Amino acid sequence: MIPHPFLRAYMAGVAVPSVILLFPFAAFCIVRFVYNADFPVERVLMFPLALVPAIWGLWNMAYLALHHRFGRHYSLGLHGALVPLILVPIAVLVFHALDFQVPFGLPRVLLVAAPLMIILYYLFWKYVVAFLNETLGVA
Repeated sequence: MIPHPFLRAYMAGVAVPSVILLFPFAAFCIVRFVYNADFPVERVLMFPLALVPAIWGLWNMAYLALHHRFGRHYSLGLHGALVPLILVPIAVLVFHALDFQVPFGLPRVLLVAAPLMIILYYLFWKYVVAFLNETLGVA
């Protein structure tokens, strides 16, 4: 069998947000179709459902490439904690490109929530993605 470490790294990275995003997507479907809520979230919903898992997979591949290229081992948690610094600007660009009206207080909430997001991403990458990398023989 030919090992494909980058493919395995991509799969390990994609698995975590794919499973987690099932819950907000189910909640959205319930609110949208059961309670007939009328708000244009469908346009913005594609960002987390399509791009976030792909970015996690690519980011895990980048970690593996850096590890192989430089031979140094640094914390996967710290590597993963940088993901929100990439996702938030992309999300803002998508919101503006789709002309999605952001609620007035959301930027202030994001400033407060940013450290929490970085901590959560650190923990997910340090424990969950690292476990999947080890299980798939990537680490």
